[in-house]
Amino acid sequence: MPRGPVIVRTIKTLDRTIGGYRDAGETLALVPTMGALHAGHLALVRRARRRADRVAVSIFVNPTQFAPTEDFASYPRSFDADIAALRREEVDLVWAPPRDVMYPQGFATSVHVKGPAIVDLEDRFRPHFFGGVATVVAKLFAQCRPDFAVFGEKDYQQLKTITRMAADLDLKVRIIGVPTVREKDGLALSSRNVYLSESERAAAPVLYRTLKESAARIAAREPIARVMSEGWLAIEAAGFAVDYYEARHAETLQRVETVDDGPLRLLVAARLGKTRLIDNIEGSVRTTGAGPGRRPRVLRFARKVSSAE
Repeated sequence: MPRGPVIVRTIKTLDRTIGGYRDAGETLALVPTMGALHAGHLALVRRARRRADRVAVSIFVNPTQFAPTEDFASYPRSFDADIAALRREEVDLVWAPPRDVMYPQGFATSVHVKGPAIVDLEDRFRPHFFGGVATVVAKLFAQCRPDFAVFGEKDYQQLKTITRMAADLDLKVRIIGVPTVREKDGLALSSRNVYLSESERAAAPVLYRTLKESAARIAAREPIARVMSEGWLAIEAAGFAVDYYEARHAETLQRVETVDDGPLRLLVAARLGKTRLIDNIEGSVRTTGAGPGRRPRVLRFARKVSSAE
């Protein structure tokens, strides 16, 4: 039977537990989460297990990254099920601090991020978000002192922001990005997918299909502006209210005009009913010369974030 993770809720116990790992000369990988774990989170845990001797998972629904109008109170919480899943993955440590431990009375400090955090994507619609994320992640790094921290590519702007923050602040942690885990029909796994009605769930894979179609057209050197405009309209026609549908430089997230402007990432955020979904893919693949007896030629315009490992 898999051994259970140590569940820690105080800084003192966390220091003692991690100190034991360090005294034994063991490396530590951290997977920051807000709980409501799904297969995507567990893929991060497995990647962490391959990189370090010990794996810690944090579970903390961070209030500072939610606006007053967002779903903090109703955000899915399933702590017992999360622990059972992490036990099966043989996670060593779960850091689950109460709110007053993470943000004690009188807390007055925050991390202010720029660069990929202010590129008119998520930040346009959630201006509070990346400051809250950067602050809580900086605290998690300080508390857990990991050698590695593992994040999913689904939250791509977040991944680039955290990577930039860790480099700028000389934090002794290596950020690892892991490709998005998807349902069979392409829908990116997300804790918020539970909000979708049956009909909305049937429509949701349009995001991924449209991203793939746009990436192929751009790789074939169709004009980016036209491709993305038509993709936006296709997503709207499926019943979404689109916040953005953009082709950006894969590293800086700055706007691009052609495939020659650098490696590309295509990103989308759209609302389906009351649920806001985000997704992104590498702007990379074109096949040419496909046919009987011929192998397709693949052109790549962006390297995966996980290649930074």
